[in-house]
Amino acid sequence: MKISFKKTYKFAVISALYISLFATIFALLLLTIFFKVSIPNTLLFGFVFFFILYAFSFFIIQYRVEHFIYRRVKKIYDDVSLLESTSFINHPVTTDMETLTREVKKFATNKKLEIEMLQVREEYRREYLGNVSHELKTPLFTVQGYVSILLEGGLKDKKIRKKYLRRAEKGVERLIYIVEDLDMISKLEVGDLNLEFSQFDIVELIQNVFDLLELKADKKKITLAFDKYHIQPIFVYGDKDKIQQVLENLIVNSIKYGIKGGATEVAIANLTHEKVLVRITDNGEGIEKQNISRLFERFYRVNKSGSRSEGGSGLGLAIVKHIIEAHNEKIYVDSEFGIGSEFSFTLEKSSDPLAD
Repeated sequence: MKISFKKTYKFAVISALYISLFATIFALLLLTIFFKVSIPNTLLFGFVFFFILYAFSFFIIQYRVEHFIYRRVKKIYDDVSLLESTSFINHPVTTDMETLTREVKKFATNKKLEIEMLQVREEYRREYLGNVSHELKTPLFTVQGYVSILLEGGLKDKKIRKKYLRRAEKGVERLIYIVEDLDMISKLEVGDLNLEFSQFDIVELIQNVFDLLELKADKKKITLAFDKYHIQPIFVYGDKDKIQQVLENLIVNSIKYGIKGGATEVAIANLTHEKVLVRITDNGEGIEKQNISRLFERFYRVNKSGSRSEGGSGLGLAIVKHIIEAHNEKIYVDSEFGIGSEFSFTLEKSSDPLAD
């Protein structure tokens, strides 16, 4: 890429001035001391000498700078522009060394940030691939183990055959669950999942989710409850099925990490005239601060061994985040370790369709 240079003469002007002043003063001293020249003649000589020497020095210094220093400066710009051409396309490049230093420093800083970002992404990629491998490997090995036992003679025993086939089926179901979640999150990330917006009663939807998860909550003796203020319907605008999935994932997590005999409470608050805030609060084990920022990463688990034993794909919160963001809404987390957690998200209000 050809670079447009804007020459600067500051260096030559100042350097020539210093040289001319020093040489003129020195010459005048020599004339005064050794040749006893009269003062008027000395001043005239000094003026002419200064002007000629200044002009000569300026042109010589400028010429040498352009042919010795600026060529190297231009080469540096050319080398940098090959890597970062967008920074130089529409702007003339000055040969001033200060400007060069500033531009190169800026370039180096940007590249350092890019390298650090790439390193973070590479670390995330390695961790993500490791997590995918682990999540898929566990049920695959389980299915493989049960099938191998059956092929090695277990088929003859009807009781063992039925038992191991059911266990293998559970492993296959887990694989399907993980693959379906991966497919959904991929579509959400590229914006390929179409949302079907409609008006619906969020209170009724939450109650339906409570009914679906009642048995799961009863196993840990966890109470599912509404905040006492929510009696009347509250209509919102969004994809009803996807919001139900959000509620299910968040409430399942509150049950999974809740304490035995604890409670999960859902509340709906008026955030603004256009928005409501849905809050899911539990009194479970809570989340340590260093883990909160990574909660919505795919396959990230706060308690890896415990959460895997509870089941799930490890993608639930990542899917929740993408669904809420696909609605152009926000999701929040507030947790205190040992006390409990609160997940909340916003939704757009809608008027009661019956009122219209």
